[in-house]
Parts: sequence; C-alpha cells; structure tokens
Amino acid sequence: MPVSFDAHPRTYRHWRLRIEDDLAWLVLDVDEHAGLSPGYELKLNSYDLGVDIELHDAVQRLRFEHPQVRTVILTSGKPKVFCAGANIRMLAAAEHHWKVNFCKFTNETRNAMEDATAHSGQTYLAAVNGPCAGGGYELALACAHILLVDDNSATVSLPEVALLGVLPGTGGLTRLVDKRGVRRDLADVFATRPDGVKGATALAWRLVDELAPPRRFDDAVRHRARALAGPPRPGARGVELTPLRRTETPDGLRYDHVTADYDRAAGTVAVTVHAPGPDDEDWPLAMTRQLDDLILRLRVNEPELGTWLLRTAGDPAAVLAHDRRLRTRDDWLTSEIVHHFKRTLKRLDVTSRSLVALIEPGSCFAGPLAELALAADRQYVLDTDGDTDGDTGGVTLTLTEANLGLFPMGNGLSRLASRFWGDPGHLDLLALHLDTPLAPARALELGLVTDALDDLDWDEEIRLVVEGRAALSPDACTGMEANHRFAGPETVETKIFGRLSAWQNWIFNRPNASGEAGALARYGTGRRAVLDRKRV
Repeated sequence: MPVSFDAHPRTYRHWRLRIEDDLAWLVLDVDEHAGLSPGYELKLNSYDLGVDIELHDAVQRLRFEHPQVRTVILTSGKPKVFCAGANIRMLAAAEHHWKVNFCKFTNETRNAMEDATAHSGQTYLAAVNGPCAGGGYELALACAHILLVDDNSATVSLPEVALLGVLPGTGGLTRLVDKRGVRRDLADVFATRPDGVKGATALAWRLVDELAPPRRFDDAVRHRARALAGPPRPGARGVELTPLRRTETPDGLRYDHVTADYDRAAGTVAVTVHAPGPDDEDWPLAMTRQLDDLILRLRVNEPELGTWLLRTAGDPAAVLAHDRRLRTRDDWLTSEIVHHFKRTLKRLDVTSRSLVALIEPGSCFAGPLAELALAADRQYVLDTDGDTDGDTGGVTLTLTEANLGLFPMGNGLSRLASRFWGDPGHLDLLALHLDTPLAPARALELGLVTDALDDLDWDEEIRLVVEGRAALSPDACTGMEANHRFAGPETVETKIFGRLSAWQNWIFNRPNASGEAGALARYGTGRRAVLDRKRV
C-alpha cells in the first residue's frame, strides 16, 4: 500500500496535542501495536515513519492553526520513559531506500521544529521524564531547551555506534557539537557509551540544559515554558489546514494546483505547478501544501521514477501578483506561508532525484515559481526565435526580489547565490533585470538556463537528456547532485543532509550493520555481531 502523509489530531495513534492558552503540549504516547508496517512492535515509545508523520502534522498545525502558542512542551505520556528512538526491528527489516527516506523525513521534521522556534516564536521545550535514547534524544536535541528529570535512573544516550553499528540518523552527532557546543572528546565518549549519561554529568557536559527532581518536575516544566515564551502575536487568529483534495491513479496524482504524470517506461514524472486563477486568493498556501505532499509521496512511493521534469503552466502575471503580496505584507500568516514554501523547496533540494526544469510556451516560471527552475539540476528553455528584446512567443523567465533570498537553501544562500557561487558579482547584474520577463536568449546569456533549444530540436533533445540520465547509475547521480546543489558554506542543515547522511547511507549498506551477522540483524538476540575489522 502507498504511504499517505495525511494526518489530523483527531486520528493520531501516537501523539496527543493539547493547547492551554499560549502553551501547547505534544505528548508522545506510542501505540505499540500500530506500526506502519507489520513485523514489529513500537515498545518503549519507539517510533517508525507513521509516528513521525503525525509529529510533522502537529508541527505544521501549531504554526498555522495555533499562532497564539509561544512554547511547545514535548514530553512523554508513558511513566519513566521518554523515547527509545527509532524502532530497531523496523530498521533491520526495512529495505535500504526505506531506511534512507525514513531518516530524511525525520530530519526534515526536526528541522521544522527548529524553524518554528526561529521564525514563528514557538519555542520547543523537551521535558524528558525518563530514559531518552538514540532518536529519542535526537528529538530532544531539536528542541531549544532540554529539561531532564533527575531521578538517578533517567539517562540520555546515543547508542547507535556501540549497539547497532550505525550512526545516529537524525542529526545527533552534528547537533551535539555544532548546536550544543559539546566538546568533541566528550561527544566521542558519549556517542560510544551505550548506557548513556545521567543527570549531573549530562548537565556538566552540556547534553541537557536543566535538571529537576521528580517531585518538582511538572512545576519546573511549566516554569521553564513560561520563561521561554516570546512576545505574543497581537490579533493572530489561526487558519484551518483542511484535508487536501487529491486524486491518485496508477498514472499520476492530481491536486487543484499541482499535477504529476508518470512515464514508468522512461523512469520520469512530469510535475506541473499551475498558476492561480482570478479567484484563487489562497493559492500560495494551497499550492505549497499540495507540492509538499506530492514530493513526500513521490519520494517514498515511487523510488524508480528517477527523473522529475519540472513544469509550470498559467499566467506569469497572476504568479507575480501573489509574489508582491508575499514580499510586502507584514502579517503572521504571510510569514508562515513564506516559510512553508521555503521548507518545501528545501525538501526538493534534498530529494534524491534528477531535477530538470522545462521552460516552454505557457510556462509561468516567475518569482516564487522561478525557484523551481533554480532548484533543478538543469534548465532547458524552448527558444521560439524571439531575440533578447523582441517577441518571445510567450516563453519567459522572470526574477524578482524574492529570488534574492526570501527562500534560502539549507546552506543559508539563495539558489541564485548558490548557482553563481564562483561569480558573486553576477548577482549585481541579475539585480538589474528583476521584474523583467527574460526571453530565452537573454536567460541563456545571463546563465539562468543550461541551454535554449529551438522548437525543431526540442522534443528530440529532451528525449536524449532523459535517456542519458536513465543510462547512468542512480547512486552515482544522487551523490553527484547532492554535491553540486549545495555550494558555499556548511551549516548544521547541510552537514546533517550531506556529511552525516552520506556516511549513514554507506554504513547502512555494509555487512557490519546490515549483513546476516551484522549489528542490526543480531540486536536483541544475545549474539554478538561479527564485524569486519578492516577500516575502509
């Protein structure tokens, strides 16, 4: 069965969301018999993709439906246990691509929590009421503040290296040293110590921010939540995230503003984002939610459609009208929509698919939708014999101020700055062409497209591009694309999705972790893993 990312608090199996004025409680109480797939039980608040789909939904709803919330308290509903992390039986039995997509999605969800703290004033507080291991501690690490119960038994730990022969899969190693400033020798000891670290030592090593004895724990949580709360948003009234309208067939997906058409023989999917109509006032949010859902579904359910052809359709002027509103309106909802579209584009950036933008007659690659073209690995424009200043046959690309940094990548740069990393002065030249529909020849001259093809060669050239990509190793393409897309500085985000994920992908494939006698396979059996001692 295809994985669905639909969720609602009324149907949660693993989380409870409770609102108390400007406080929100996100309580993890996993139903151990409600795993997304058969063959494992989610004991000790361990989680699988289904648990994280609900968390992702809750984080989104808090930002849009409950803008009055200032602090989110993330805690456990089970006594004396916080979270045992990702379910080991699930990981051991999963195919490689499932493991990778699972880790990628959980990373994105934890990044969204940090993004909410940074941009929505919704500070996340981890109220750790018991042992907190592996992915459970990584969940706490995504919060701005960690309060640990000091009961002489609660520990924090990252046991993956010692027990499973793998790495913490959702940013734990990076957040230890980059976010929390844990000294690297102490981080080394901590990450190889399967029993974890208790109260006073955890505090001294900066693994947690605060301790509270059991009798004062609840009071300490509320006190800290109040202290962390930022200023309120006057007059902010939430908007409901209603269920998405979606039609799914063997040949594709259809939403109101986004469509996907599969060509399984060619290994491609044509993703088209449609411009708003005259009455589509809610287009930016609706389109973003649909595009986000489409990306998630394609990543998990259609791993063999390796090339995505990115198209747009409609009136560029209609897109630019919404672009101006997104840039000029100063209200909480507009801000949330901008950040949601930013996060959706980031999800596209880290998607392991070849992305090719096709700029054709009837396209509307303008403003925010121009970001789709800039996110692609290649861009091809159909040149209808218009020169740089004359008739373009309706084929244009339009940049606005939004493309200069409103939707930054994980490296903190705009996609234009990443594209022209070796020529920063080129951005000054592009700034002279904002709000101007650029003809194919001009877009090529400015370096905004890979090539401009005439209409006689278009179909054949695009066919050769697609067939050429399909002839290459998908693994090699994924590695190449991930290296090319992120120029410039490293950040916590790029390290998590690049350096850490690359090593984890490799380790997941090694027999020390995933072989018949590997650590994942033998975990919990009482038999030691058989490890190949050669360093590679």
